[in-house]
Amino acid sequence: MISCIAIDDEPLALQQIVSYIRKTPFLSLAGQYDNAISALEFLQDNQVDLMFVDINMPDLSGMDFVKSMDDGPRVIFTTAYNEYAIEGFKVDAVDYLLKPISYDVFLKAAQKANSRLASAVPKHTVVESKEDFLFIKSEYKIIRIRVPDIKYIESMREYVRIHLIDQNPIMTLISMKKMEQSLAGKNFMRVHRSFIVNLDRVTTIERFRIIFDEKIYIPVSDQYKEQFQEYLNNNFLS
Repeated sequence: MISCIAIDDEPLALQQIVSYIRKTPFLSLAGQYDNAISALEFLQDNQVDLMFVDINMPDLSGMDFVKSMDDGPRVIFTTAYNEYAIEGFKVDAVDYLLKPISYDVFLKAAQKANSRLASAVPKHTVVESKEDFLFIKSEYKIIRIRVPDIKYIESMREYVRIHLIDQNPIMTLISMKKMEQSLAGKNFMRVHRSFIVNLDRVTTIERFRIIFDEKIYIPVSDQYKEQFQEYLNNNFLS
């Protein structure tokens, strides 16, 4: 079963794609969104195999949305304009469907995605370094930061802001999920959909809020309270 989402700011067009997904036996609808920013927030915490994406949308276009992800799901573009076709295939889109879209055209595109996913191999090999640093791309520079210097990481929609000890924060275009994976095994914990904290830098907790200084209070959300409480219990001196 292929999990997928549909994104389109036109209600009728979105409804049509959703109905086609539900009609197709090997597709499973994981979400539907009328803007790319909401879809991006969903993808920070969830994985899907395939996206049906309109291109002309306000705030963040479908093309920019797809380009913002380093290793995102497979994409089928749905649009009323044919001038983006070449750009669509440059980002390795599975297909490019022109509206109005009939079900037989939709099905052929979905079957093409199914074939690609079935024969897919991992795009990247992740090599874990024993060194305590990360390379971060920020604007036009690649910056090396020491992991122990990270206080916490804050989600800024499609970006994250890395807050450091005695340094200015660094912004980079990456998902919170990818950031969380990069810090696995380094004593960091996701405590909120918008925050990852360095547990080595946590000194004061008040009513499930982590206090870094007088102005910074990071909440521990209900979704992560049990995990955080377990960490406290394991390190509590009584």
